[in-house]
Amino acid sequence: MFGNKSLDSFDFEILYHVYTHVSGNELVFREQKNYFFFLDKIKFYLLPILDIYAYCLMPNHIHFLVTFKNKNEVLQNLKLENPDFEDDKTHQILMKPFSNLLNSYAKAYNKIYSRKGSLFLDYLKRIRVDNEAYLLNIFNYIHNNPKNHGFVENPEDWKFSSYNSYLNQDKFSLVNRRFMMSYFDSLEDFIAFHKKDIYLDEF
Repeated sequence: MFGNKSLDSFDFEILYHVYTHVSGNELVFREQKNYFFFLDKIKFYLLPILDIYAYCLMPNHIHFLVTFKNKNEVLQNLKLENPDFEDDKTHQILMKPFSNLLNSYAKAYNKIYSRKGSLFLDYLKRIRVDNEAYLLNIFNYIHNNPKNHGFVENPEDWKFSSYNSYLNQDKFSLVNRRFMMSYFDSLEDFIAFHKKDIYLDEF
């Protein structure tokens, strides 16, 4: 499913499924504090350039469903001057915060666990979401990832995904919940949708 289409270029105001995997057989997250630290890094590096609709942090891989903000907002948040912007640099500019996020986390991780070398795969995989069917399928897939990998019996039992933020919409979240909730008539409809089995070939 993800295959050769997994290196689409980033662009403003476009939806993407973004994911990456640990390099080798190690774990990206060894302890709960690792997950919380990574979430803080997401807030710092990614929220200035995009809206998150879904995420899941797994022991050895990570998934995001995101849409980039408009050009003016991104450039303003990154303190880049419009006159200096070249359209052919769009992907590079939008990729940089992801690179900074992963590199920053890897450096801290290596220091804590006295390890060396790369932590993540050399390239970040990304698929442009250009139809509603794939959007809904990947939304379901991301939230059910912990269940499909056998870590929990239900998506709400996994602490480090956006699923529970949809169940508790009065609480602050990194996630923009309004967009995806527009596809559901109610919270009960949202829950019922996630009980459907959707399996996508991965990595």
